[in-house]
Amino acid sequence: MSTEEPGTEGTQPRRLTRAETKARTRVLLLEAAAYVFARKGFAGASVDDIAERAGFTTGALYAHFSGKEEVFVELLAGRTHSRLAEAAEIVSDVDSSLDETRSAMSRLVVDVADNDDDFALLQAEFWLYAIRRPEFQQHLAGQFRTNRDALAAVLTARAEKRGQGGDVPFEELATVLVALFQGLVQLRRTDPDLVPESLYGEASRWLFSGITPRP
Repeated sequence: MSTEEPGTEGTQPRRLTRAETKARTRVLLLEAAAYVFARKGFAGASVDDIAERAGFTTGALYAHFSGKEEVFVELLAGRTHSRLAEAAEIVSDVDSSLDETRSAMSRLVVDVADNDDDFALLQAEFWLYAIRRPEFQQHLAGQFRTNRDALAAVLTARAEKRGQGGDVPFEELATVLVALFQGLVQLRRTDPDLVPESLYGEASRWLFSGITPRP
């Protein structure tokens, strides 16, 4: 496995530093793990499978992770954090109207549901694995709380910038919004016709304003 970074035309490749090589190896192992776990499941996957897919030895994997459980947890946390960061960026844009924010979140639901099949399989695998093990249930709950708290902080900051907020229970609101997002993503993966692109935005509007007849 090369430890050189391609150079531009006419220049020599730059050798990666030790830290860069280590970080690159970790990324490649996580990418390989996503592929293996999605196709073999947690129980069927092995550290040998992951290392072989990444092009490394099992020793290289153990130099970065204690075993496949740690790989699995970090992989899911990283994917989840990435999606949460996208959602937080959308919600925290105070220059966008509420309708624009809801539309952008609806599009994110569709994008997550339609374009990341491996992540869908990883989520299902992790839920099945965690629900049978109390220590992993705690991890799963902790991950949800982390996501919920991050969104609650964004909602609070947005409301304060608009001179709103008051006694709004932002933590409870964020819990419902995260659960709504996750639920609609899973439902669209099962039956896209049940979750059109506008549904998340409409559902969040119902949450804030109540259901009104369509014109």
